[in-house]
Amino acid sequence: MSTFAVPERSAGSRVAIAPPNPSLPRMINSSSGSAPRAPMSIEEADVDGDVLADLALKLANSVPRLTTQWAAEQLRLSMQLVAEVFDKLRADNLVEVLGQPEEFNFKYSVTERGRQYSQRLLEVSGYVGPAPVSLETYRAMLEWQVERQPPVALNQIEQALESLVLPREVVEVAALAATSARSLFLFGPAGNGKSSLGRLLHEACVGDLWIPYCICIGSHIIRLFDEQCHHAVPLPGEIHTRVDQRWVKIKRPLIVSGGEMTLDELDLQYSESLRFYEAPPHVKANGGTFFIDDFGRQRMPPSDLLNRWIVPLEQQTDHLTLNTGQKIQIPFRLMLIVATNLGVNDVADPAFLRRMGYRLHLDMPTEESFTRIFQRYAESAGATAKPEMLKRLIARYTREGRELRASEPRDLIERARDICRLHGRPFELTPDILDMAWAGYFGQIDALKR
Repeated sequence: MSTFAVPERSAGSRVAIAPPNPSLPRMINSSSGSAPRAPMSIEEADVDGDVLADLALKLANSVPRLTTQWAAEQLRLSMQLVAEVFDKLRADNLVEVLGQPEEFNFKYSVTERGRQYSQRLLEVSGYVGPAPVSLETYRAMLEWQVERQPPVALNQIEQALESLVLPREVVEVAALAATSARSLFLFGPAGNGKSSLGRLLHEACVGDLWIPYCICIGSHIIRLFDEQCHHAVPLPGEIHTRVDQRWVKIKRPLIVSGGEMTLDELDLQYSESLRFYEAPPHVKANGGTFFIDDFGRQRMPPSDLLNRWIVPLEQQTDHLTLNTGQKIQIPFRLMLIVATNLGVNDVADPAFLRRMGYRLHLDMPTEESFTRIFQRYAESAGATAKPEMLKRLIARYTREGRELRASEPRDLIERARDICRLHGRPFELTPDILDMAWAGYFGQIDALKR
């Protein structure tokens, strides 16, 4: 049980002290923060002993022989706990002891009975790896961490967004969404910074998070940690050996889904070959940000996707389905950002918009903003954008009836860099180079012949 402080009180006063959540793991407090403490017994491990025994037996059956130390490393459990698990397997005649290479470290092999039983276990679940934590412990730990995440200050938002040229009102609304951890709906014409704003807003939300490698519901294993999505944070040596290795310390996650997303991906993904589940993207985003980009471009009606989020946004809990038909409740504690360049009325209904924390319209830049964006990017690229050249460029937009887009200064400058590199000349922005960049970007090659 984690410790908690009791405030002082004067004589005769009453102070109600809420007990700590019994599902919260025991914690280690150090100069580098709090961490879940390694369990030393099956009783402390928060999962059924049979789950650990079955997992250990499947691991043992994957190699000719193994040691207590090697099994502890693979299962991410303490040697003391693993020794207790293997004592249970040995008592059931599922493994046998081959020797003791060193103190507290035994060598084991699987018996014929253990091999047969392991094969039956693999038919139910093929998962072999770090031991799971219970869904209840994951929920308690996530809630505990979310409540203690460092607040985001306005100056942090301003610094994160300083690479974008945005009106002050836009920065204010974005800061409100981030500091309140409410959801944000971004809309407006394509190419004006919605994707960049969503990603940079997440970067302003600093802090780390402990997540488990996997969670279990009975014998069902759901893998949560994903090396493609989560960035592990190294642990200081002072606490590394005392930490529950079933948990990984990560940077607050940013999970981005675009037009390729389907409704099925938002439920548990069961692998018939591996026989365990992969958590959906928004569960992997818990404690961080889930960014749905290009909303309305998915291969499903927008209303279906909107209806999918109404309950989680309102209750901070999502309902997922196991392949047995059993429904489970899992936390939905994240900042949801939705971005679209389609008309709001075409992709969202009032019921959904009412549940979004904030809405933000990113319109086309003014001529002044476009000029600032172009000059800023040119300077960062090591070139100079002369005022007369920019006036000529904006006049061309007007003449051809093109809308100004905040992304196009970068695109045109990078193509100008390509042109200079092709011809072996120093990188510079001149009218003739910019004309060629324009032609290649907008597909007006014939204009160069005139």
